[in-house]
Amino acid sequence: MTTPKFPEVRVQLTGHDGNAFAVLGVVTRALRAGGASREEVALFYEEATAGDYDHLLATTMRWVEVY
Repeated sequence: MTTPKFPEVRVQLTGHDGNAFAVLGVVTRALRAGGASREEVALFYEEATAGDYDHLLATTMRWVEVY
């Protein structure tokens, strides 16, 4: 397993609304709060929305620590 781009940003996805828009919202808010630039948040969003739901989750795990 590799280290996420922002390992200090931790996002809990279990126990919450699991739809794609909710996941995108939680992660983008966490990235902003964790100090990611607007450009980095935009890159995450672009990459995360470039595929299906599984792609979204895989991208999220590449960018932040998910628990």
